[in-house]
Amino acid sequence: MAQSELSSDARKAVRISFEFFPPKSPDMEGQLWQTVEELSLWQPDFVSVTYGAGGTTREPTLAVVRRMIAETPMPTAAHLTCVGATRDEVLQVVDEFCAAGVRHFVALRGDSPNGVGSKYVPHPGGFASSYDLVAALRARKDVEVSVSAYPERHPESADDGIDIDMLKRKVDAGATRALTQFFFDNDIFERYLEKVRAAGITIPIIPGIMPIQNLTQLKRFASMCGASIPVKLDERFAGLDDQPQARADMAADIAAEQIADLVARGINDFHLYTMNRSALTNATLKKLGLRPKAGSLSGAAA
Repeated sequence: MAQSELSSDARKAVRISFEFFPPKSPDMEGQLWQTVEELSLWQPDFVSVTYGAGGTTREPTLAVVRRMIAETPMPTAAHLTCVGATRDEVLQVVDEFCAAGVRHFVALRGDSPNGVGSKYVPHPGGFASSYDLVAALRARKDVEVSVSAYPERHPESADDGIDIDMLKRKVDAGATRALTQFFFDNDIFERYLEKVRAAGITIPIIPGIMPIQNLTQLKRFASMCGASIPVKLDERFAGLDDQPQARADMAADIAAEQIADLVARGINDFHLYTMNRSALTNATLKKLGLRPKAGSLSGAAA
């Protein structure tokens, strides 16, 4: 048995979800829908579609969500942010998503329109923060609301206590699940989860897993969102720059090993950041001993 392959009982307990983002070009649109068709065979618990800061991808996100709901059997969640809009404008978007069949939102504050690292200032007449958005969603609609969580602390949080207090505010407002920022050190996640539970937060905290498509790009992204990249990742990719298949195999090994270790620690739910590509996600899940379900979508990649 491979190091990352799960036992039969463990495989039955694992639940997965996927994240997609709206495409920015016709080529990327084709890639998205091919990925959706292939990953739908895993029958995820749900999938989510991201939403640009200030509603910059409002129409593309809505178009993707509508098609997901119309053409796939996958429960589809829509991301939503507070940035760059009044309360009424945000709630109008909520009405549009609900009219399309959405019953699950991922409620986020969103980054400052002045860029990552700049001070966040609520839009005049807008939601002060994500917990206000959560409360408004739960008050207006019979919907499920997921929120974000940060095992290595949000970049704007001065300490762990402030960060966990913010999560508790979101839970008190009605959040039903938290999806974490990606991380690569499971000890960090386990310590974070212990602090969260000690604070009386009982909702599911689902690890965000990022299979490594490109280590250099990942480092740039991680530096902006406060995630650390262990030195051992550089060591494992060393010498593979001109070997694309070997790099892909290594990336799948790393992601599968991380998930297998988390399963051994009692975690069964995982949210995979697909980057709108199926190959690495497929390879990761297969290394765990999981197998896609029979059947396929009709028309989803048309």
